[in-house]
Amino acid sequence: MSKHEKDYELRIFRAAAPTDADYPQTAGWVQVENQGFHFPRMTDEAVSRAAIRLERDDQALTGAYPVVRRASSLPAEYPVATFASFEKTVNVGSGRLVPAHLISSVTVRPTHRRKGLLRRMMTDSLTRAHEAGLALAALTASEATIYRRFGFGPSTWANNITVATDARFRLLTTPTGSAEWVDARDLEQLAPAIFAKFHASQTGSVDRHVGIWGRISGQPDAPTDDDRAIRAALHYDTTGEIDGYVSYRFTGHGTDARSIEVLDLVAIDDNAYLGLWQYLASIELCDSVSWRAGRLDNPLSWALADPRLISVTAAEDWVWLRILDPIAALEARPYVSDGEIVLRVIDELGFAAGTFRISVTDATAHVEREDGATPDVEMDAWVLSSLYLGGADPVVLRAAGQLVEHTDGAAVRLRTLLASNGPVYGITHF
Repeated sequence: MSKHEKDYELRIFRAAAPTDADYPQTAGWVQVENQGFHFPRMTDEAVSRAAIRLERDDQALTGAYPVVRRASSLPAEYPVATFASFEKTVNVGSGRLVPAHLISSVTVRPTHRRKGLLRRMMTDSLTRAHEAGLALAALTASEATIYRRFGFGPSTWANNITVATDARFRLLTTPTGSAEWVDARDLEQLAPAIFAKFHASQTGSVDRHVGIWGRISGQPDAPTDDDRAIRAALHYDTTGEIDGYVSYRFTGHGTDARSIEVLDLVAIDDNAYLGLWQYLASIELCDSVSWRAGRLDNPLSWALADPRLISVTAAEDWVWLRILDPIAALEARPYVSDGEIVLRVIDELGFAAGTFRISVTDATAHVEREDGATPDVEMDAWVLSSLYLGGADPVVLRAAGQLVEHTDGAAVRLRTLLASNGPVYGITHF
């Protein structure tokens, strides 16, 4: 027990709707979480909407409350630290959707940092997930230096891109189908079904919480004037079926830069993806489009007559995974090559620690714990978590000093064994 642990009470409770008796606790938690990410104070109506969305996702909320509350400080139902978790699926390849313990809304009030609150909330949450039989945990990180010590590793990545859409924009092949405007508010009903098809087909995709639909449709928990600027379009295939959508806002008012910011772009196939870019480039009084979630291997780069129209302004880690059960996790994903390897995992928290033999035959893995076996490779839990989907390269991690090779050529064998059968990519932030 840390010296500060007795100073705080950790409460874990389900998000409550405004009609529930314990709603004040949820409302206080929502206000603190919102403040922790530097958003304006929410109105009572906005807190109510946020609580309803949290309840719809069946989110478990954790709050840390001081045992002794100082006079005139924030109300007693306002925690000094927040933490949320809920269950969604991760596509681990070939359409295999594995349940995962998603972690979000992690904040600690600046006046209560360095008290061990994050470690206490995280270890408690991961322990509950492990005991519930979940093989994976996942999060998206505001800061990149926090979560490795808890066994999380970056597993999917995205590029922040800006695309010039002036007169130079031309695709080498014209996509089939067509695009049409839609009232952005309609996306709250239309978008989930479209995203579900994308999610089922894209390795690395994480299913979405309900709050996303409000944000991309201009109906978030705390609306502002800017939200009324959100526009949207649907893409239809040649049979008239919807196969993609884009949500965006114009950001060039009052400036010389006439640009569009994409909030969400979902396409269930490559043709719809290019068709949505063709639509964005056709918008008048606009010279560029920016998007935070471009693929690393972007098909648009090869479809453009002039690929230099794309500028990558930043590369960003997206989803961080944490393997809680190596046997269940490694047996759940698909494989494209047969082979065998023995790996040792070092895990400070203990969930994934051990030596494991992975044997793959006919695209299926059999994993056994063999703590007496001599490992071919050795790594920390966060490294295995990064390698799990196939988006990270064991050879590169060996070169970075983060993977120890005990058998010559083992890193190359592990690369072949864990290779993905397609691009590793996701567009869900939580």
